[in-house]
Amino acid sequence: MPIAQPHAYYVDVHILQSVPVSALNRDDLNAVKTVDYGGVRRTRVSSQSWKRALREAFQQEIGQFATRTRRIGKAVADVLQEKHGWDDKDARRGGAHIVAASGIKFEVVKEPDHAGYEVTTNGLVYLPSESIEELADLAAENRDKIKKKKIAKASDTSGIPTGDVHEIIRRGNAVIHTFGRMLAEVDEAGVDGAAQVAHAFTTHRSDLQVDYFTAVDDLTSEWGETGSGHLNEAEFSAGTFYRFATLDLRALVTNMGLITDVGKVRASENPREHFQDARNIVGSFLSSFIRSLPQAKKNSTAPHTAPDLVHLSVRRDRPLSFAAAFETPVRHAQGGGYGAASREQLVEYAKTATALMGSDRVLTAQWAGTGQDVEGLGPRAGSFDALVEAGVEAAFAPLEGSA
Repeated sequence: MPIAQPHAYYVDVHILQSVPVSALNRDDLNAVKTVDYGGVRRTRVSSQSWKRALREAFQQEIGQFATRTRRIGKAVADVLQEKHGWDDKDARRGGAHIVAASGIKFEVVKEPDHAGYEVTTNGLVYLPSESIEELADLAAENRDKIKKKKIAKASDTSGIPTGDVHEIIRRGNAVIHTFGRMLAEVDEAGVDGAAQVAHAFTTHRSDLQVDYFTAVDDLTSEWGETGSGHLNEAEFSAGTFYRFATLDLRALVTNMGLITDVGKVRASENPREHFQDARNIVGSFLSSFIRSLPQAKKNSTAPHTAPDLVHLSVRRDRPLSFAAAFETPVRHAQGGGYGAASREQLVEYAKTATALMGSDRVLTAQWAGTGQDVEGLGPRAGSFDALVEAGVEAAFAPLEGSA
């Protein structure tokens, strides 16, 4: 079987989505986040905020989970108690030994009202959720060493072999292969994520509004008295958002070990089966990005809309955002509404930008949405699921042809 050098392939996802009264993302002053673009103020949702919503949806879709925490020691201690039957004191000590053996900087947190203590890492540690149980199993195998020594300060060392802990921490899964991991203190544990997510922003000027609200005291009302039990103000906004994300397929299959150390696709008698897990990841990522929505203030706004337009393209050179389509803010239609005008502005820019960058660099382009048919974004798919399926097929055809 031939082994060929894979090209870089990127799956770009462009979304227009109208969101009614909401406060999807707020800053440290509890104000709706904004950005000045094209000389006007827009409502913004940070990439971190939408990426978290995306990651949570992706984990449910793919059926794999990752945990990001400073409290690995406590997590290990809980498993030692529940699975291995350790008492609380020994379990906490076991969790502390795991953290000390990792080589990750930590601090010991005293608990004056508790007989035990907790060790927390100075930075967040990100690892597959199942790795916590593996670390607890490792602690259980070294129980005799753990009993001999308490980790009382940051300079204390563990009796558990560091190499064994590092081997577990380095492991990845679909979530880490996709979103990456920053962990400089453990050699070869860092992972460059395959996914890139842009800040979402409204395609038009978006003025923030203040909602003055009160909460009635039920008993005060029942007793015939006036006045509220609580009053406050909250900011909200509404608008049509442009969202963009891209997935680097070569980075993904590299993270998954599906290509060789020299960057070539591993030979396989069944290429489709060889890339099946990667196919599942890409499909789950695309579906999750399309359907995800940050959950801030969801109980008081319920802004659960569907995207108005989703455009998906597979490029063989580099990602291409269409955010610049809205540097000139969209003006609402004569009868009101930004959705149709946003679609028109996106389509015109997409056709021009794609032609300038080279239409032959696009392997496939399709779209799905609620509006009228448009020209310039490829054929229309009947559903978001069909759009995702077509994108996955087009993205992996060149890779599977190289295997």
